[in-house]
Amino acid sequence: MMGLHQLKKFLSYLWPFTRRYNSEINGTLEVTYINGKKVLDSENANYSYGKLQKILELGIKEVDLTSVENILLLGMGGGSIIHSLKEKFGYRGNITAVELDPKVIQIAETEFGIIETDRLQIIHQDAFEFVKNVHNRFQLIIIDLFIDTEIPSKFYGQEFCKNILRLNEHNGFLIYNMGISINDTLLIKDSLINHFEGNFSFQKSIKGLEVLLIGRKGKYCNSQES
Repeated sequence: MMGLHQLKKFLSYLWPFTRRYNSEINGTLEVTYINGKKVLDSENANYSYGKLQKILELGIKEVDLTSVENILLLGMGGGSIIHSLKEKFGYRGNITAVELDPKVIQIAETEFGIIETDRLQIIHQDAFEFVKNVHNRFQLIIIDLFIDTEIPSKFYGQEFCKNILRLNEHNGFLIYNMGISINDTLLIKDSLINHFEGNFSFQKSIKGLEVLLIGRKGKYCNSQES
């Protein structure tokens, strides 16, 4: 006999099933079961488990995870990158995930099974305040900080970048998701590179539906785009 979960998965290939949540921070959030998989979307953007997950996985492929013991994820969403790190890349180190929206944390747990473990710490806090006050060091920092389609400007300002530098280990990696608006993205990219100048070498900018900036601290790399 087919269970309820299997039935929903089967029916999702015929027509999508959507559950809506109201968030004071992100507005209406939708979890849609489509083609046998769940995705999390805001009104205008994919938040987790869709195209965003795939483009961030391209960034992770540029990182030597064997040298990474501690990852800082700023902007957890539904936890798709946590899932990718563990299931696709076999990462078994520590992850600290910071998420501003308590509704998103709830969705990550109830819809996608993302819960705290010995290796995963989930922190409900503004990422800007978190990086000001934490003293741990990380070999990989992933920044994915959106409210719908926008990055709050404080996350590409000098103070935020200075704190990211402080938290990132020498030879550590940085993946920054800059979003989908090309004109705004170019301005943000120039601003970020200026703030990190002399400390980070940016290896690659991956362009597509999303734009990722990928860098390494204290190591010279030729800049390239694809």
